[in-house]
Amino acid sequence: MSFGCALVSVGRKGARQVERIGGRQTLSRRKLLGGAAAVGVGFWVVGRSVAAEPPRSPNEKLSIAGIGVGGQGAWNIGNCAGENIVALCDVDDRRAGKTFEKFPKAKRYRDFRKMLEEMANQIDAVVVATPDHTHAPPAVMAMKMGKHCYCEKPLAHCVAEVRTMIEVAKEKKLATQMGTQIHAGTNYRRVVELVQSGAIGQVEEVHVWHPVAYGGGDRPRETPPVPPELDWDLWLGPAPYRPYHPCYLPGSWRSWWDFGSGGLGDFGCHYMDLPFWALKLRHPTTVEAEGPPVHPERTSPGLIVRYEFPARDGLPPVRLTWYDGGKQPPLLKEKDVPAWNAAVLFVGSKGMLIADYSRHQLLPEKQYADFKRPAPTIPDSIGHHAEWLRACRTGEPTTCNFDYSGTLTEAVLLGNVSYRVGKKLYWDPVGLKAVGCPEADVYIRKPYRQGWTL
Repeated sequence: MSFGCALVSVGRKGARQVERIGGRQTLSRRKLLGGAAAVGVGFWVVGRSVAAEPPRSPNEKLSIAGIGVGGQGAWNIGNCAGENIVALCDVDDRRAGKTFEKFPKAKRYRDFRKMLEEMANQIDAVVVATPDHTHAPPAVMAMKMGKHCYCEKPLAHCVAEVRTMIEVAKEKKLATQMGTQIHAGTNYRRVVELVQSGAIGQVEEVHVWHPVAYGGGDRPRETPPVPPELDWDLWLGPAPYRPYHPCYLPGSWRSWWDFGSGGLGDFGCHYMDLPFWALKLRHPTTVEAEGPPVHPERTSPGLIVRYEFPARDGLPPVRLTWYDGGKQPPLLKEKDVPAWNAAVLFVGSKGMLIADYSRHQLLPEKQYADFKRPAPTIPDSIGHHAEWLRACRTGEPTTCNFDYSGTLTEAVLLGNVSYRVGKKLYWDPVGLKAVGCPEADVYIRKPYRQGWTL
């Protein structure tokens, strides 16, 4: 994945009071820094704070900007190629090169702020596909300006950033979608129908696992030169400064706390999406993680995270357990459950249901040999990106809007918070805090690099 533009440093020699961009004056950086605040998060946003434009004709093309347009970002923009791609922003010219070539008429940028300022009247929506640590700054800035937003998962790098994205999207009435593309598949829909129809009875226990393993090792001591095609300072964005090293990118940034969220952050939003949808889950009441000794910089190579969710809408409380790094639930052997490489296992009062991206199976098989499936009730998706594009035009809801997917992301990220503090969290979703655990605050609302904070 290539990583779109992060925040621009104020600079060691002091901020300029007025910048001239695109032939007009903008606010001074000092005023911008002083005027932005969002749930205590140390990032700032600029530009006009306006609501989204009214719905438009279904046949009218949207003007879209991409922020982070190599790798996954290139694929996302490719899925929007039928619209007007008017601007592309990336800090790595080489990684973004093919996308630049594919859309030669799009204006090119390294700094997303400059792009949004200059193109404010020419952009309807943005697609954000940067590393985790730079999801929120461009997304929030764009949404504050009334731009619809598609953002890769996990929605942000810390819980407070996620909550800000949820609230801004709601305030501006924007069309939003998180990049959990498998949500649009037919398999997930059939699983949700089975669970919600009562095929396996009441579900109070879920197990989710994936073999992904990140982390391991210490920060490199070598300081090779920064490649000429890369703006390293922009790539770092709000993260603490460190010398460039190729071990951080293009994709290995997921192994570092300053940039990524480990295996849980990478695949949790994809696989936990299914029980969140099927069981109508929202905020957990408790979160408890276990794993190897915490490394101050590297994410865990293997976690087990136990979540407890309250009763809701007539449904019973749920215990959900996440496993990564090759760990799997003991239940697989105890109950003779297929040991799929990565899966979700619903344990119901009448039976079980195992599922992954493309298949699912009711268990025990003999018990369900003559089972008659419920008639489909969830319409097939027109496509994950297509849903969002339609919503931008019509105002129709998307299936992974930021309210739904943001709540999912908050739960995912809380697993890492519990692991890093070494304690069971008692979660207060309204106050956005772990009750009786003030040491968790720094991970819930992460600090930003000096010169980039409020």
